Amino acid sequence: MTTHHRTTHHRTNRAAIDQWNTYPRAAMEAMEPEGDFAKRHLLNPVLFRLLGDVRGRRVLDAGCGQGYFSRLLADRGAHVTAVEPARALLDYAREKEAERRQGIRYVHAELGQPLAMEGEFDAVVCSMVLGTVPDWKPALRSCVRALRPGGLLVISLNHPAFEQLLSTWRTHGAYRIHRYLEEYEIPQTHAPDYHRPLSTYLNELAGLGCRLRELAEPGLSAAAARDAEPTTPGIESYTQLPNFAVIAASLE
Repeated sequence: MTTHHRTTHHRTNRAAIDQWNTYPRAAMEAMEPEGDFAKRHLLNPVLFRLLGDVRGRRVLDAGCGQGYFSRLLADRGAHVTAVEPARALLDYAREKEAERRQGIRYVHAELGQPLAMEGEFDAVVCSMVLGTVPDWKPALRSCVRALRPGGLLVISLNHPAFEQLLSTWRTHGAYRIHRYLEEYEIPQTHAPDYHRPLSTYLNELAGLGCRLRELAEPGLSAAAARDAEPTTPGIESYTQLPNFAVIAASLE
């Protein structure tokens, strides 16, 4: 499988949001109730471990998409506010809130714009968001500014060193990468992702006054890989290499 890369400097955040507004309803429904395979087996367990007990805590789901993680947070007793710029995704999330009445406050806003939520939250989760945003640094700043002093920020990303893990493993039986140190666009089914070195995110967090608490690189269990292998050839690669990176940092 050949992956075509493009530079990012001409694409705007507005253009990316417009693409996410075309996300199919069927794909949103397929994420119920706990996300897709990778989120269920790799991301969710790590996100909740890093967050700890969220009961009674004010948590911002920054870039909530169709809202599945906001609903999981609310199920665990968090007071959840969720921000999403793509109207189609937000409308779906609000429909679910109307059905379930969990008390989630959904806000239609772009993370890169001022949110008027400074210092409000005990924790901010920004899961699989920054890697989809062309001009991402203002979005990260908004996440940090939303934290109270000592608050926790948890970010998940496609691991920049292993973004094309499954497709490359299927082709070569091993992982291959080039151009790691550059920044570029990676076309995807619904909207592009953006490759940046991991140090880019970590250094930006440090510059915003955050202290790294943990960098997690989750691997898939052998049992889960065996179960998925009949429908997902090459999934054993997820037991050997981390397709995701999860960063926990606190605001000093």
